[in-house]
Amino acid sequence: MKVLVLTGPESSGKSWLAEEIQRQFGGVLVGEYVRQYIDEVQRDTVYADINLIAHQQLAREDAARAIKPALLILDTHLLSNILWSRTLFNDCPAWLETALAERQYDLHLLLSPEGVEWVGDGQRCQPDLGERQAFFDASRQWLVAHGQPFEVIGGSWSDRSERALQRVARLLND
Repeated sequence: MKVLVLTGPESSGKSWLAEEIQRQFGGVLVGEYVRQYIDEVQRDTVYADINLIAHQQLAREDAARAIKPALLILDTHLLSNILWSRTLFNDCPAWLETALAERQYDLHLLLSPEGVEWVGDGQRCQPDLGERQAFFDASRQWLVAHGQPFEVIGGSWSDRSERALQRVARLLND
């Protein structure tokens, strides 16, 4: 089983690319639970929500891992929970970093905010490119610091799709 994570700032194409990758290669796709949660509770998240959101994201990841698909595609993982918690609340539950570091991921596609326009959807809150770039930089810093395999995906939507599909094809052939 190969485990692929799409990560990076909002409005950089993670969900779209995850679906593109699944269409091309099959596999199991685990979506971003926090989006469903916000739809259900009809409000912005608060710090008290972070543990529940993270536990639900992990539960969905674990359920998908249990069926051992050839390709497991994660639209996000705990890194987003960690960085959003720090961004929004200047704090993060201590267990998240340890839980993330204990898991094995074969490749992270780190999506750059540059080259594509921000699209509001009622849940996104970082229309400023500088804020999204800071989130990207924090993501990259964590991946490097923890020795995680990653490739930066940027450019236009078509460039992103082409590069991501090529990189996943290489992953699956390794």
